[in-house]
Amino acid sequence: MSTPRRNRVTPFGEIVATPLRGAWLGNRGILHEGTRIVRFHASDLWITCALSFRDWHLAQWQPHHFTVLFLHDEAVSLAAGHRPCALCRRREYDTFRRAFADSSGMPLPSAKDLDRRLHSERIVRGTHRRRLHGIPWPEVPQGSFVVVDEAPCLVTEDALVSWTPLGYGPGRPRRTAGDAVVLTPPTSVAALRGGYRPQLATPEPPILPGIAP
Repeated sequence: MSTPRRNRVTPFGEIVATPLRGAWLGNRGILHEGTRIVRFHASDLWITCALSFRDWHLAQWQPHHFTVLFLHDEAVSLAAGHRPCALCRRREYDTFRRAFADSSGMPLPSAKDLDRRLHSERIVRGTHRRRLHGIPWPEVPQGSFVVVDEAPCLVTEDALVSWTPLGYGPGRPRRTAGDAVVLTPPTSVAALRGGYRPQLATPEPPILPGIAP
């Protein structure tokens, strides 16, 4: 097997090399020179695209074209700070922004509105450091990622499922008291509260009640 390239995205938004397959394609602009990642992002546009769309073909590491990244599943992509693409995933994009509007009580956002909000929520301005958000445990929706013992965990109805660069690991009981350290940006958390259901990797973690595949 060939050595994995550095083009996979973790829930923290980091770009790493791992053999883990991706269900989605990520776009943050032109991040590479040759086959090396030289920057973290190129703009506030971070989107999650389908692996195939029409008859388009995207070459890896193509000069002057956006860097093709891969995301394990959609819960990981939301935690990293990406949103559904308005072109190749129009139905999911519209569902996402309606769910956000319904949950937050705010007007239906445009793509630019979402990008500005998400960019301010996912990293500390002027740095590459991730912003983390405190939310009471009972208010954390399924499909979010939280940080427990410095590691990312997927939140389900009654469990926390650990994630590693090789995929999902064992689960533990979900906490019910105190504040969670939430990795998924608040805009995406609002969409999840409003009914948006992200795709999850197959095979699924052992305890995932209430989340659609």
